[in-house]
Amino acid sequence: MAYERIMGLCVSDDEQYQKYREGMMPILHSYGGAFGFDFKVSEVLISKTSDDINRVFTIEFPSKEKMDAFFECDEYLAVREQYFDKSVTSKTVISLHEKT
Repeated sequence: MAYERIMGLCVSDDEQYQKYREGMMPILHSYGGAFGFDFKVSEVLISKTSDDINRVFTIEFPSKEKMDAFFECDEYLAVREQYFDKSVTSKTVISLHEKT
């Protein structure tokens, strides 16, 4: 079964966040991962968190093990530290589920 995360972020620096996406994409693909949907949102009507959200996307992997390995990969963590941590002020896991 494939696994999918639905994420909400508050991106504070679009340029640095784009560099993060560009840097992590080859690593993501090497783990069989891909983005399904990606939205910039201007208004959140209902939320279970007090964190701001201006970006919502889905990210999917062929298995939970591949997903976990990707997010723990040293190469990914280096890209994340260089760009993501400086461009995102909050992140929210909206959902994590098996995709049928």
